[in-house]
Amino acid sequence: MEFMKVLVATDKPFAKVAVDGIRKEIEAAGYELVLLEKYGERANLLEAVKDANAIIIRSDIIDAEVLEAAKELKIVVRAGAGFDNVDLEAATAHNVCVMNTPGQNSNAVAELALGMMVMAVRNMYNGTSGTELKGKKLGIHAYGNVGRNVARIARGFGMEIYAYDAFCPKEVIEADGTKAVDSAEELYETCDVISLHIPATAETKNSINRALVNRMPKGGLLVNTARKEVINEAELIELMEERTDLKYVTDIMPAADLMFAEKFPTRYFATPKKMGAQTAEANINAGIAAAQQIVGFLKDGCERFRVNKK
Repeated sequence: MEFMKVLVATDKPFAKVAVDGIRKEIEAAGYELVLLEKYGERANLLEAVKDANAIIIRSDIIDAEVLEAAKELKIVVRAGAGFDNVDLEAATAHNVCVMNTPGQNSNAVAELALGMMVMAVRNMYNGTSGTELKGKKLGIHAYGNVGRNVARIARGFGMEIYAYDAFCPKEVIEADGTKAVDSAEELYETCDVISLHIPATAETKNSINRALVNRMPKGGLLVNTARKEVINEAELIELMEERTDLKYVTDIMPAADLMFAEKFPTRYFATPKKMGAQTAEANINAGIAAAQQIVGFLKDGCERFRVNKK
């Protein structure tokens, strides 16, 4: 059996129980596990990757410089759904497979989204009378793993659920009992609450803009547990100044956080750091899934969750 070294490179470490689960998967396959936690200086990462055959990361940056240093590298797995911290083109150029672990953090993110909705309609718990989610129309912008979990939980609140996803067939959306709409514009015009789950791509960056959000009914609430890059911050600030009925809550602190907070102290909230996937359960699930995917790739060539081109 070919010897393989698997590096867990996490400046923000996994929980110990997750590391134990990762180690069990890797060592059962006959591979060596090496931990690089809280490494701080980039030089430490560049040194550690030199002889690694596989790497598990979280929000750590894997760019062309890292890939150039990792001469033995075959696969990188991002423990989580997002993978914009990995240079996919550079990985392909170096013949490195990149995967994510979709679905492992989905319930954690969805629960946070609903929690932020409750906080927002209750006026950030400032002691004043708020409203309820029951009976409100919820629009889910992108109906992937997280969006479907948001729909599942929101049904328990008695919300009326709509969704738009350019890549998900209507019949798939409606099979869940969610109402599919034909465009983002229709979703925003229809719904009192919009929950964002779109990735940050060339097409989506700054796409949540004045024109789109202004379609929302009076008292509209925008919830972002996706990526900050999808928000056109300048236009959203301008719109919220004009429309004092709108609220914005986000799990990704905007670049203009101070301006949002100063201008809209009762209509805006951002978590101090991205918290959607920060639960013990999600931490464990994503880490172990990453280890299992590495073993499957190295032993059997399984590329089910590959996100870059060959």
